[in-house]
Amino acid sequence: MAKRRFILSGLALAGLAVLGGGIWARMRGADARAGLKRAETLYRTPLAAPDGPMRVFHLGHSLVGQDMPAMLAQLAGAGHGYESQLGWGTPLMDHWEPDQEINGFETSNDHPRFRDARTAIGSGDYDAVVLTEMVEITDAIAYFDSATYLARWAALAAAGRPDTRLYLYETWHHTDDPKGWLDRIDADFQAQWLTRILYPALGVDGPPIYLIPAGQVMAAFIRAVEDAEGVDGITTAQDLFGTAEDGTPDTIHFNDRGAYLVALTHYAVLYHRSPEGLPHALNRADGTAADAPGPAAAALMQRVVWDVVTALPQTGVAA
Repeated sequence: MAKRRFILSGLALAGLAVLGGGIWARMRGADARAGLKRAETLYRTPLAAPDGPMRVFHLGHSLVGQDMPAMLAQLAGAGHGYESQLGWGTPLMDHWEPDQEINGFETSNDHPRFRDARTAIGSGDYDAVVLTEMVEITDAIAYFDSATYLARWAALAAAGRPDTRLYLYETWHHTDDPKGWLDRIDADFQAQWLTRILYPALGVDGPPIYLIPAGQVMAAFIRAVEDAEGVDGITTAQDLFGTAEDGTPDTIHFNDRGAYLVALTHYAVLYHRSPEGLPHALNRADGTAADAPGPAAAALMQRVVWDVVTALPQTGVAA
């Protein structure tokens, strides 16, 4: 995302907070309980691996970006296709509602892979649809009704093609989060991404939605790097993130090495294949050479991705 999103006035926030403590919270709790019960059954049985190349649609913001899906396509090889619709810090609600402005729409989608999201997702043209929510994730849940809009996008995809595979892409927090980057990723996975977004979106009879756990992968990789006291020049989380135009650290947008790690995670979940042994010198979306991780760092990334993806039943990938 280009910047943290604060668009509600103090009075609006206060009003929503009061509502959140009453009827809205009870409704959300009922949805979460129904979704949790369904999740216990749904994620008990892994998905079958796809039988060939996939065409994928990505809906989200700059934590998807243009380079990560391009790297995924290179990892997947011939036959993999993709399109996207992006914005700057855009919640799923703004992508859905026609009267909501999508910040940065023209800039984010000025590339050959853009396709209108509602047309694309409802078309039945895709083997998989990957959806993600804005961060700060607690704000997205509280003020932009994340679970409801995840469910709406999922239902649209299923109506166009019932066998489309649907995924929620879990992201991360700012590296300078006052509560701690790793601590936030750990705490919010169950409390926010699963309990307040994914499970309520499943409801009683919504289409199955699986998980691409990029935040969990990032945290596991950084812990492995710290245990090794650095790998190929990567020593902290910030080494996976960019630098702002003024030279200060970009605390939320991945650099090429971070994009590679997230692309590996998408590959492992979508294709049910270990990424170990895949190339690590890839190109960006514009065809220029990406800044590749070193061979030891790439090998560690690949191992960590497969360990995390196969440990979480919500990915649909067999352990």
